[in-house]
Amino acid sequence: MKKIIWICFLMGLSSSASAEIQTQQQSATPQVQRPMYHHDTHINPPTSIASYAQKYANLQPVDGKRPNDPNLIQLALLLDTSNSMDGLINQAKSQLWMIVNELAHAHKNDRNIRLEVALYEYGNDSLSLSTGYIRQVTAFSENLDLLSEALFSLSTNGGSEYCGHVIAAGINGLKWNRSKKGLKMTYIAGNEPFNQGEVHFRSSCELATQQNIIINTIHCGDNQTGIRGLWQQGATLGHGQYFSIDSDRVTAGIASPYDDDLIALNENINNSYVPYGHEGRKSLKRQSMQDQNAITVSKATSASRAASKGSALYKNSNWDLVDAVEEKKIDIKNIDRKQLSQELQQKTDAELKSYIQNKKEERAAVKKKIAQLSEKRASFIASERSKQQETQSLGSAIQNSIRQQAEKQGFRFK
Repeated sequence: MKKIIWICFLMGLSSSASAEIQTQQQSATPQVQRPMYHHDTHINPPTSIASYAQKYANLQPVDGKRPNDPNLIQLALLLDTSNSMDGLINQAKSQLWMIVNELAHAHKNDRNIRLEVALYEYGNDSLSLSTGYIRQVTAFSENLDLLSEALFSLSTNGGSEYCGHVIAAGINGLKWNRSKKGLKMTYIAGNEPFNQGEVHFRSSCELATQQNIIINTIHCGDNQTGIRGLWQQGATLGHGQYFSIDSDRVTAGIASPYDDDLIALNENINNSYVPYGHEGRKSLKRQSMQDQNAITVSKATSASRAASKGSALYKNSNWDLVDAVEEKKIDIKNIDRKQLSQELQQKTDAELKSYIQNKKEERAAVKKKIAQLSEKRASFIASERSKQQETQSLGSAIQNSIRQQAEKQGFRFK
């Protein structure tokens, strides 16, 4: 019996030693852990974004020339793409053009505005922890078809939502306007507490304030839950507005008697585009695909997109010869004929100039019709909406705040 006890004692020592060695080996190997909550939100930020940037590459300031335009409105969308956010993404897809149409009425000093939109996704476990589960989907761009394509490419997965991190990534990862007279806005939408992750949201909001970037927060869920989850506090610190929305509400839009005519005019305006170069061929296909994406959402969304394409905000000078010549980005005399279609390569300079002029006039005529129908459609929708009791959505939250914040910066709406 003593022998058996002695053997068991030795085996126990061996097992303990083995466990201790295994523990030492594990502790010696760096463990990747998800950042914890910031439970105390009333103390000063624990560290600056510059310090966080030593660990996270996506928090380092981006290099390159920045615009300096008092007529520029920049809008960064930070969307939660964790598992429960399919409804939010669907709202973004269906209401993009409604937001664009709101901004199409803006002007400053009797000049049309410029609009740049950027898109980030966060909270998606298919992304890397080393980035804070964050991805810049598109940088600031005036290419609205590119933005639409990006929205329709989003999918949801998992869920580790770090609001402070994605706000800071959007501030340092984008080329914001240097002009203090422009409008710089961020809209962050999600449903988890605002203080998750290693990067403190107070630090991010402080950085935004230093650069005159407004932080608007949109909590997907109950209003009081959002307040307890510090979404309202984030908006207060970022000098923006706080909203709570029903992200699961289907937002197909309000059908109008003008939708069919606008959709038909959309086809007409497409015929006025003259692609050049490799980018032209790709972009023409993208334009057509985004038309299809819009109609798959609803007829109202397709009509809303047609209205946007008739506005001054729908610009394509990087691939359309009509826009490029009008903005003097291309001189017909110097254009490389290989960048044109086979049909246009055979034309003389005079013939090409005449062709482009005809397309320009054709487009202007279609835009005029779109503008007239869009005005009637907007009045009809406003009347119908006044009869309904709708809960707040992503698009309505942005639409309701963007005009107010733009007017504070000297923008006016027709």
